[in-house]
This record gives sequence, structure tokens and C-alpha cells, in this order.
Amino acid sequence: MGDSEYILEADGLHKSFGSGQVAEHVLRGLDLRIRRGEFLAVMGPSGCGKSTLLHLLGLMSGTDEGTIVIDGLNTTGLGETGRAELRRRKIGFVFQRFNLISVLNGYDNIALSLRIRGMDTSRTGELLEAMGVKAVAHKKPSQMSIGQQQRLAVARAIAHKPDILLADEPTGSLDSENAEALLELLTRANRQDGQTIVMITHSDAVTEAAGRVVHMKDGKITNENP
Repeated sequence: MGDSEYILEADGLHKSFGSGQVAEHVLRGLDLRIRRGEFLAVMGPSGCGKSTLLHLLGLMSGTDEGTIVIDGLNTTGLGETGRAELRRRKIGFVFQRFNLISVLNGYDNIALSLRIRGMDTSRTGELLEAMGVKAVAHKKPSQMSIGQQQRLAVARAIAHKPDILLADEPTGSLDSENAEALLELLTRANRQDGQTIVMITHSDAVTEAAGRVVHMKDGKITNENP
């Protein structure tokens, strides 16, 4: 673990897609620091670069310019193998579209996440019960409700107890009851397990669970709510 109070540090991030006159500049010199154990919500209009930022922080794609430091490690120059190893050890993801493996049942969706990290899978049943989805242990995603799929996705993301949990509109496909339940799970992971959470959202109600809110516009952080 690094000595800095910040577990994530982004400086001068630039990211564009395409090239030449058709290039779309998504991030334009973005700076952001996130403290250990923080629950941060990122808000902003569609197209402002929120999801791109999350992908960069999670080392799922590279920057055009700028640096990202994770737990004291400057990730500039890391190859794909190095980025993949850091993701496996430090980061969990919750996607709006869940990204569950369709041919695996609920139990194996979680267990696989542990196996690929060389971890014991014995806590899989405990996670299913804690997330309230024990009933889908032997069901495939297509046999689950939307709420069950999202709870399972969260269980998979936190199974290896990552230091950082990145969530992209995790309540976007949920009704109010399931959205509230999911936020309770994320809050528990933050407060009880000390996981740092970075969550993208459009919902003002969702931000009430966060300890800090930042707003994005045109590829930059524009202001913060303490």
C-alpha cells in the first residue's frame, strides 16, 4: 500500500477517439484525487466523459496524455499484463449492463471471479446470501430478474475485496426499491470493508449515499460538493 492519503490520483488526463478532423476529444486535462475509503459520486450530462474517466481509472483503456497513480504506483508505461494484474488485485467493476457470464449460473459467476485470482471460493455461498440472491445460485442470468442480476454483479465485484470499486450507473436499470437495496450494499462495502467507491450517476437521490460529489462538464471536473 502506498503512503499517500489518496488511493487514486489523476493528473492532466486527455482522451480522444478517432483522429484528424473527426477526432472527438472526450477528456480535456482532467484532474481528480480520491482518498482511501472515500465514497465518491461523479455526475454530469451525457457525453461529458464520465464513463471514459471510469474506464481510464480502472486501467481498461489508456490515456492520450496525463498520469494515473493507483495506491502510490504510477501506471504510466505499464503494459497490458501489468495493467491486468493491477486490475485483478486492486479493482472491482459494477457495470450498468451487468456483464454477467450468460452460460454460468449465479454461484459460478462469483466463484470464477475468485478462481482467476487464485482465491478460495468457499465464501461464494456467503456472498450470495449477504446480497439476498441465494435463490439464484443455480440459475443462469437469463432466468433472473433485473434486480437479481445487479445484486449478483455487485457480489462478483466485491468478492475479492478490492481496494477500489468502480460503478457505472449501477442503479440505472433498477426500480426504486432495488436501487435503494443496491445502494445499501455499496454503502456497507464502503463503511464496513473500507472499500473506496467511485460511482457514476445521473440521480440526485443516489448521491445521498456518497460522501463527496464531483460534477463533470466538457471533459473536466467543474465543481465539487463537500
